[in-house]
Amino acid sequence: MMKKKLRILEVNKAYYPHIGGIESLVRQYAEELPELGAQVDVLVCRDDRGKTICDEVNGVKVLRAGSLGTYFSCPLSLSFISRFRKMAKNADVVHINVPFPLADAALLLSGYKGRVAVSWHSDIVKQEKLMLLYKPFMNFLLKRADVIFTATKGHIDGSAYLPEFREKCRIVPYGIKPAEYLSVKRAPFLTEKLSDSSSVKVFFTGRLVYYKGADVLLKAFSSVKNCELFIAGTGELEDQLKNYAKRRGLENKVHFLGFLPDEQLKQAYADCDIFVLPSVVRSEAFGIVQLEAMIYGKPVINTRLPSGVPHVSVHGKTGLTVPPSDAKALAAAINRLAADKRLREKLGKNAAERVKSRFDEDMVIRRLYKLLAGEETS
Repeated sequence: MMKKKLRILEVNKAYYPHIGGIESLVRQYAEELPELGAQVDVLVCRDDRGKTICDEVNGVKVLRAGSLGTYFSCPLSLSFISRFRKMAKNADVVHINVPFPLADAALLLSGYKGRVAVSWHSDIVKQEKLMLLYKPFMNFLLKRADVIFTATKGHIDGSAYLPEFREKCRIVPYGIKPAEYLSVKRAPFLTEKLSDSSSVKVFFTGRLVYYKGADVLLKAFSSVKNCELFIAGTGELEDQLKNYAKRRGLENKVHFLGFLPDEQLKQAYADCDIFVLPSVVRSEAFGIVQLEAMIYGKPVINTRLPSGVPHVSVHGKTGLTVPPSDAKALAAAINRLAADKRLREKLGKNAAERVKSRFDEDMVIRRLYKLLAGEETS
């Protein structure tokens, strides 16, 4: 007898071609869960104002509910609520990716009685006014959920809301496909840009915004010896960071690479000696970039945030962890690794092994499927 397909409704703010960390994950779920026998439909909102549209993206049916615009980083859509009610009726499990206040409200108003899974990617950190309105809906969602997914234990411990729902929480890490990284053609992408060929290559990539801590990294680099820093990314602080580097006479030690296409970004990971994620607040909830550096055998310097960040690369095992916003400690960590090639190699080897054993995407998707279906409870 043929096994009935598990019908999953994936719910999020947006979907590809919208670019974002959560959007990439939802796309991963929507495209890979069917390989395990699931039927997946996706409900999101339009990025722009306009009427509801249905389309298909790489074989995935996506309904983009009409939107009246975005407020407090959240789309406003009345049609989303009615579409949620209709689509949920045909689902065995509704998988809601949060924070997304509109989805909490839609679930409350839908009358849906089936299984509910919540992927808790992060608390709402900055929008305190929104939390005043949102908290009752959020509490309803957490109480209503059959299971709550977090990427690390740090997501639970560092949350202001999850600890009381700890018994519902299950760890489902974010993953990458190691083969997609290791198959990229190696190139001296950073080496050929060095001012001094003997320098140790330190790499950072990310949006140049306040919580990423690139300003702390630049401040630290004034005290770093025998290293050159490569910064890949763009953002609102780009000019400010470049001006700071110029004022401090760091032009020969700091290289701004701008936006890097995927292949060049992977070549940069593979060619660096040390990867740094200097984020300063828990808006940085995980840091997939850590996995991308680790799979190439690179030690990571990260920060001791109350989030998942220090649970990805572990202090003393796959890299070093320093207090956030502490330029002196960050400089000391960089100098320590820069001066000890054997330590870099040891930590880097452990890093690659950790990704393969705990963060392989195929393994992650299989665990997600079983938890969504209620086949695995621990």
